[in-house]
Amino acid sequence: MTSVAILDYGSGNIHSATRAAAATGADVTVTSDSAVALAADGLIVPGVGAFAACMEQLHAIGGDDIIRTRCERGRPVFGICVGHQILFSRGVEHGIETDGVGVFPGVIDRLPTERLPHMGWNTIAPDPAASLLAQVRGERFYFVHSYAALDASDAPADAALTWCEHEDVSFIAAVEWGVVTSTQFHPEKSGVAGAALLRAWVDGLR
Repeated sequence: MTSVAILDYGSGNIHSATRAAAATGADVTVTSDSAVALAADGLIVPGVGAFAACMEQLHAIGGDDIIRTRCERGRPVFGICVGHQILFSRGVEHGIETDGVGVFPGVIDRLPTERLPHMGWNTIAPDPAASLLAQVRGERFYFVHSYAALDASDAPADAALTWCEHEDVSFIAAVEWGVVTSTQFHPEKSGVAGAALLRAWVDGLR
């Protein structure tokens, strides 16, 4: 059976992510143990709250090293919400910059919109090269966030980016790059479309 580890670093919707991953038929383990997280076929990195707080909690269990090591070894990682954001180089909140894990280049910044947070269902525009997101093109996904990656100028040429708009402001809604997949939205809260996305990711681990 395909094994999926949910990285438990004290931040994230662990229960919803666990139920959603288990519904794909995977053998799911919630863990903060590096050996378990490194050995799993796939690693899900959830996250809720402030970028700086999540990074502090991630550092406390060596989670940043776990993520980077998996990427170096070609082992799949799936980041969700702030778990997506912390994969970028840094985050800026209230004028304070915090280093991220640095898997992706780029900055997480406040959405320059009147209505915050961006909360609720929204459509996405996947890159044609996005193998996973292209399978759920035209579907709606659930978002709740006030910060996002707004600029793709430093993105790797071979990264497949999926975009979303809130009040005419575009931001990166998902990234597929090598073994790393990450979404600003919550697939575990996105009904049938979110379940289909997670199932496609788990199927790709087999």
